[in-house]
Amino acid sequence: MLEKPRSRKVAAALAFAGAVAPIGAGLHKFYVRQPLWGILYLLLSMTPLPRIACAIEGIWYLSQDSDEFDLKFNEGIVSTVKVVSKAAVVDPDQISAVADAVRQLDQLRADGLLSEYEFEQKRRQLLDRIA
Repeated sequence: MLEKPRSRKVAAALAFAGAVAPIGAGLHKFYVRQPLWGILYLLLSMTPLPRIACAIEGIWYLSQDSDEFDLKFNEGIVSTVKVVSKAAVVDPDQISAVADAVRQLDQLRADGLLSEYEFEQKRRQLLDRIA
């Protein structure tokens, strides 16, 4: 049986319910597949700690965007996060040109025309062009 992806809004609603009603503390943890935390919240439900944590986590769930929430709590079920390889976007000629420029900078440093600090600054500027 396939599991349905977890909703960020439902997780936040359960967390806020746990902040208001002590008996509901930890239900959001079961919902986001963290049962050990859910049990701990239920065991401590007569203290104020889980209620405070529930309120904080409810805000945290809502502050995340959907992709971030899916990455943390729906891993393996939903793949809405699009990962783009930087190597696929970067032009190979640009990489070659930057590599040549770094080699030239290294030669200037070896010849004593650039200090170590200047070399490192210029090298980082060149590498930032790639990223």
